[in-house]
Amino acid sequence: MNNNEYEILQLIKNQRIENQRTLAKMSNFSLGKVNRLINKLIIEGFLTSDLSITSAGKRLFEEHKVNNAIILAAGYGMRMTPINNDVPKALLQVKGEVLIERIIQQLHDKQIYDINIVVGFMKEKFEYLIDKFGVNLIVNPEYDRKNNLSSLYLTNSRISNTYIIPGDIWFKINPFRINEFYSWYMVSDELKNNQYYKASKTGKLLLTKNNELGNKAIGVAFISNKDSDIIQNNIKKLNGNARNISEFWEKSLLQKNKLLVAARIYPNNEFSEINTYEQLLELDRDSDHLDNEAIEIIQSTFSVDKDEIHNIKTLKKGMTNRSFIFSCKNKRYIMRIPGEGTDELINREHEYEVYKTIKDYHVGEEILYFNKGNGFKITKFIDNARNCDAQNWDEVKKCMQFLKKFHNLKLKVSHEFNLMEQVNFYEGLRKSNSMYDDYDSTKKNVIELYRFINECKPKHCLTHIDANPDNFIIKSDNKILLIDWEYAGMQDPHLDIAMFGIYSLYNEDEMDKLIDIYFDGKCDLKDKAKIYSYIAISGLLWSNWCEYKRELGVDFGEYSLRQYRYAKNYYRKAKLLMGEINNE
Repeated sequence: MNNNEYEILQLIKNQRIENQRTLAKMSNFSLGKVNRLINKLIIEGFLTSDLSITSAGKRLFEEHKVNNAIILAAGYGMRMTPINNDVPKALLQVKGEVLIERIIQQLHDKQIYDINIVVGFMKEKFEYLIDKFGVNLIVNPEYDRKNNLSSLYLTNSRISNTYIIPGDIWFKINPFRINEFYSWYMVSDELKNNQYYKASKTGKLLLTKNNELGNKAIGVAFISNKDSDIIQNNIKKLNGNARNISEFWEKSLLQKNKLLVAARIYPNNEFSEINTYEQLLELDRDSDHLDNEAIEIIQSTFSVDKDEIHNIKTLKKGMTNRSFIFSCKNKRYIMRIPGEGTDELINREHEYEVYKTIKDYHVGEEILYFNKGNGFKITKFIDNARNCDAQNWDEVKKCMQFLKKFHNLKLKVSHEFNLMEQVNFYEGLRKSNSMYDDYDSTKKNVIELYRFINECKPKHCLTHIDANPDNFIIKSDNKILLIDWEYAGMQDPHLDIAMFGIYSLYNEDEMDKLIDIYFDGKCDLKDKAKIYSYIAISGLLWSNWCEYKRELGVDFGEYSLRQYRYAKNYYRKAKLLMGEINNE
């Protein structure tokens, strides 16, 4: 039997078919083709002449029952900002139903009860599904670093007569069936540019060629028992290669640049992918999840309705915050949403005071909304601007000149950023001992440097503290702004030089070059030793910060290790320089 015969047999089993003409309409086959397929099914003994399924046909259906389903729901869903701050997108409410619950119920309606759900982001919120529906939860601990190939790998052994389903899909009509006869991948009947797949007239799934229209991928698939071994093997090989960290699971459907599965074409108006705020709004403007705090703030600030908020785009997830760009009233803005554990780290009253202090000097971003309670902030988006490139020394020079000019304003606020107090504060936030075996001796050395700094009696003024290259914005007219003042306070301005260097992950030569740029090549040994000391202390500070964030599930990889190295290496460099000073 071929796939077309299977589809005709499915339609006859699942629908009330009055005649061949009705069957042709439902299958999108020509009447002549339908007649030929029916005749073959009669000859093969699966159909009677009055279109009744024979006992042999019934046995065929029993042999091809769907075994199970895998729902992929681990991802963070970056494009779902700001809604995903409250709920994973698979748990969004759409038309009075929870998205993933609707999928589960549709599977149950087709007698599919063995359901595995791969979770990661906000995994705890899915736990209730175990009791409510009897599903099995599988946790992907690498959801924030890898794509969904790693999720499917965790369920690899279970793929056999299996549906694979993304957790963010909504189907108007149940697309699942009790029986499936062959492997397929679902694509829309809509033809678009820049698509990866296309469905042939004979039902094959093909890769598109350059500038060729293709069918939009939906992400739902069925893998038959016949094809499961080869696809399982592909998944295993792909996942074992570090180069595939960002790959989608669909790559496993390829063998020698050909797809192993057929196309199942689905009407574009019968499903919705929910990857963005706007897609949810389009599908269900009454969804409870549209009543989101961030959205409500935007509505209030700009006096707009929620459907007047457009083009929401997540910025790269920051180390402290999540931010996104949005448009309303034909202008673009940035909204900051504080990240995990931020309320423990940042005093928003202090931040608000800083913004008030710098407002008239035009050195920072223009604030349109600021909430001292939760840290939500809206600023104007600066068109045609770029962040400072720490490896572009012309840009670094401009930023240091700007920084020095700001320092020379000698602005004052009521609060101090005390380095050692902050080290102890972050250390105290940890629920466990440091992961570094020599942490105690490293800290002891850093305290020694802090005493040296105090002996230098540095003059304090408003200092940015978080002066990393990404916070220096170079506008189209080459003017510079310094943004994100949440750590700012009274401190030695030379600390900003140290912070710029360690954020840039500079080596020793680059760090010295940075110091020379700020001081126009005239930094005396005492100031240099002081800056080296700041590098060491700041390295320990941010290392503790990284350890705290790691306990919250946020890992910064190499950055964390490099900060700890700054603490150790620059302690030694500062001590050597202090020795030179004492010998003069």
